[in-house]
Amino acid sequence: MPSSPRPIVFLGTIILPDRLLEDGALVYAAGKIIASGPRSTVAIPADALVQVVPLGGYLAPGYVDLHVHGGGGADYMDGSVAAVITANGAHARHGTTTIFPTTTTGSPSQISAMLTSCQAVARAEATTQGARIGGVHFYGPYFADEKVGCHLRSGRRDPDPAEYREHFERGIIRVATCAAELPGAEEFYREARRHGCFVTCGHSDASWSEMAAAFRAGMRHVDHFWCAMSSVPSIRARLGTPSQGSMEQFVIMHEEMSTEVIADGCHLSPELLDFAFVMKGAKRLCLVTDANRALDMPPGRYRFGPASDGEWFESDGRVGFQPGAGLASSVVGMDTMVRTMKKNTRASIVETVRMASLTPAERVGLASEFGSLEVGKRADFLVLDSALGVERVFIGGEEFVL
Repeated sequence: MPSSPRPIVFLGTIILPDRLLEDGALVYAAGKIIASGPRSTVAIPADALVQVVPLGGYLAPGYVDLHVHGGGGADYMDGSVAAVITANGAHARHGTTTIFPTTTTGSPSQISAMLTSCQAVARAEATTQGARIGGVHFYGPYFADEKVGCHLRSGRRDPDPAEYREHFERGIIRVATCAAELPGAEEFYREARRHGCFVTCGHSDASWSEMAAAFRAGMRHVDHFWCAMSSVPSIRARLGTPSQGSMEQFVIMHEEMSTEVIADGCHLSPELLDFAFVMKGAKRLCLVTDANRALDMPPGRYRFGPASDGEWFESDGRVGFQPGAGLASSVVGMDTMVRTMKKNTRASIVETVRMASLTPAERVGLASEFGSLEVGKRADFLVLDSALGVERVFIGGEEFVL
């Protein structure tokens, strides 16, 4: 369904940021939402050419993924326009309408190629090819050596001002991550803030005091909670006694801090997902996929990061893993994260969908453009069935062919 200047109307249950609107109406035209509310209060255009679509399940805002490495056989670090389009299309099929392609560890030239290809796709704004790029998440290479995880260890390094300033000047980076304990981390955070980035700490063994210094420099988020992050025992092993607080305690203690969970049913148990929700709430907890190139691909052996030299991992169709060395990100889309979070926690449908849409949009400062079904925002929305399965996807008012 192309984006039409003539209004198109959806009637049924609409998922709003704060409630379910069971007898609702949403009207959009020319790629924007022009009316939304109770059916009794929304004027339905009388034009005979207006299309009215009844809903059997729900109308939800399109999902927003802040942390995602690839899909459909492609990794964003492959550094090509074709790889970006392939991955964006794969995630659109799972309900993601705005995506933040995420770097791994890698050489400066590999990261530069990734940024260039993402810029090219973002400029084209070809929404029929998949999720729209909201910005790049500059994630690797500034990780702690002992927290590299499945990323290529040889591509890890400490923050290099000449390198990251050049990347920031491109204007495509919207989220910026660095391990808080690395030399130069605070300068990195301040520079990222000056360029309008949402500043995060990840793949880190930071102590409470190092997190506090990062917070003063502008850091407000921690990547994939409980994965590749410090704990009280890991800090004690690194810095000795008395035991010190870790990233977990710092995030829970500070209301301004947000975090994210990979709710694929493999990374975190139900009680941890519920604990994260109860501790941070729907306004400070984001759902992310952290998905790799094995999304929508058969079980097998794949590269994490660049196809040329990324670390090898295996997919069993449920999760990525390195035999004997732990998990290697997810292989499922945001629709799975939403269903798993709803099933395994006390979060309502409204709260669960918020964590996959409005909350990440708010955290990166783009909630005025997308993230909820409100008048004036982009017509990015999903038709979901009663079990929260994705039936139809609209990006900027254009229907993406599943």
